[in-house]
Amino acid sequence: MAKKTAYRREFFDREYTAREAYGRAWGYARKYKLRVVLGIVCGMLTAGTLLPFFQMIQPTLSRVESRVAAKPDGGGAKEPANAPASAAESTPAQAAPARAQAAPAADAESAAAKKKAKGIEREYGKVRKWAEKLGVPMQSEDEALGMPLLLAIIIVVPLVALLRCALVFLNHYCLAWAGMRTVRDIRCDILRHVQSQSMQFHGRIDVGQLMSRCTSDPHQVQLVIQHVLQELAQAPFEIAVSVGFIVWSAAKNNMLPTLGIIVIGFPMFMVPVVFLSKRIRKWSKKALERFSVVGSRIHEILTCIRVVKAYNTEDFEARKYDQANDQTLKATLRSLRWGLLVGPAVETVGIILICAFIVWCFFTGVKLSMIIPMLAPLLLIYRPLKQLSKLQVQVEQGRAALARIWSIMDVDMELEEKPGAAEKKAFTDRVVFDHVSFRYDTADRDAVHDATFEIERGKLVAVVGGTGSGKTTMSALLARFFDPTSGRITMDGTDLRELRISDLRRLVGSVQQETLLFNDTIEANIRYGSPDATHEQVVAAAKLANAHDFIMSQPEGYSRLAGEKGFALSGGERQRVAIARAILRNPPILILDEATSALDTVTERLVQNAIDNLMKDRTTFAIAHRLSTIRGADLILVMREGEIVERGTHEELYEANGVYRRLCDMQHQT
Repeated sequence: MAKKTAYRREFFDREYTAREAYGRAWGYARKYKLRVVLGIVCGMLTAGTLLPFFQMIQPTLSRVESRVAAKPDGGGAKEPANAPASAAESTPAQAAPARAQAAPAADAESAAAKKKAKGIEREYGKVRKWAEKLGVPMQSEDEALGMPLLLAIIIVVPLVALLRCALVFLNHYCLAWAGMRTVRDIRCDILRHVQSQSMQFHGRIDVGQLMSRCTSDPHQVQLVIQHVLQELAQAPFEIAVSVGFIVWSAAKNNMLPTLGIIVIGFPMFMVPVVFLSKRIRKWSKKALERFSVVGSRIHEILTCIRVVKAYNTEDFEARKYDQANDQTLKATLRSLRWGLLVGPAVETVGIILICAFIVWCFFTGVKLSMIIPMLAPLLLIYRPLKQLSKLQVQVEQGRAALARIWSIMDVDMELEEKPGAAEKKAFTDRVVFDHVSFRYDTADRDAVHDATFEIERGKLVAVVGGTGSGKTTMSALLARFFDPTSGRITMDGTDLRELRISDLRRLVGSVQQETLLFNDTIEANIRYGSPDATHEQVVAAAKLANAHDFIMSQPEGYSRLAGEKGFALSGGERQRVAIARAILRNPPILILDEATSALDTVTERLVQNAIDNLMKDRTTFAIAHRLSTIRGADLILVMREGEIVERGTHEELYEANGVYRRLCDMQHQT
């Protein structure tokens, strides 16, 4: 049995109520509230187009019922076989009582017919007026009801249908427009927020998980805004119009007890939605989590593809990816199953309630012309109710996605820039580490402990030591990727925490051992961080970095693509492009993580010469891997387990016969 790939809950994940999740989403959508309001209003008006259809039902059925009742069978009422002779044949004495008995009944029927006719006249009064203006007779000679229905079909119905079409289009388009822009804003804010976090955050986060939260999760929110708001702007109002017409029809026809039955039964439509919503939310969240695991796996495989190929582990990685996909599929199908149950469940409950209502009307003797005007809106309510029940699935999925988005947006590991931070345009004197200590959040001891030293302007200070001794952390503190846990770092007497971060970044540049380039042209990579540089300045920097010749050896020249992370170039070529980038940036302070340790001899000389050109007239803090490259350093710091255990020049440290000499002798032996 395949081992289950565990979802690692991030340290910042938390739960959000529906009000919190969607309330914050509305904070983004508020910018586009005019479009949102227009879309909602159009949805409301769409529901209003149902009223003309509802109002046509009862008068039409009433007229049909009255004409059927009044029309004699076979052209005249048939008399029973044992009926007495006609009035002409009967004696006056016999006819008189019969006429006396029939008169009240005839008068009552005539009064009822007149009353009903007046009701119909009121219903069709406006139609009659418009018909008379157009010169169209409302009724045929036998007072049939054909012409009003014909007018309604050829005039009213098409106009209402066109109006409804326009309103539905505006409803969908306006809300989709607002939804897309809202999600775009959320995506942009996520990136800005993530970029602003300290390196401690980026050291703890899974990049694949982060990509999922930045891309697929906002897409879920977009679906909610587009589809859910569209239906919410229309379906509830269709329900309201239908219910309102039912109430009006019940009051008009003295059917308040029937209305009471409807009011009691109507909430039962929502029972399946309430029952299933928690299960939908649970499995929707798990599906999103599993999907992020899939994203994390594919990102990791593609990032480490050279290692995968070198160790021939393609099948192993494919099996792990299959497992992650299988688990995602299972969670998604579980969520789908619960979601698909909602619609049929609501449909079943609705059919049962409508059948029960019809049976109740049958046994209470309610007429067809009174039932159908109430039953038609009830049947129409079924569609928006079913849509609302389906929307519950998307609402819960959106809530799960929003919880993941807001969790990352609520992370606060950003390096604080104090209000009114001091500007710093130039470096003039020295950088001082004053009893600096630093510990990572997940560590149980200091990565740097009580470090004290100075870097004077124009000097080269090198730091050496074994793996995990704190060299890279020291350089990160100088660049203010982290803030010290205790102590302080000053530049020209000002604490780095008091300076504007943007000014500090302009003053401090770096060339790392692991050089990463963007999948863009070589010229764009050299110009990165110096967008105003001209092509001539880019070429001059490339020449100083010994990069111009290999760049021009290809037909594309400076327009050649560097590839993903610069992998289209060799290691030495990537390093020289990075050095050219630093030369063009021209920072007065340079952090140099020696980049020659993994290069061949010829390439190392080219890169080292480029580094020498870069270091001219600069203050340099160098992390040394090959000790032969720092013999001329003004100060060498030897670190072990986060502490500076030796300091001095090469000659002083070598003569001291301590840790530094053992490191030098070890490299000479190799």
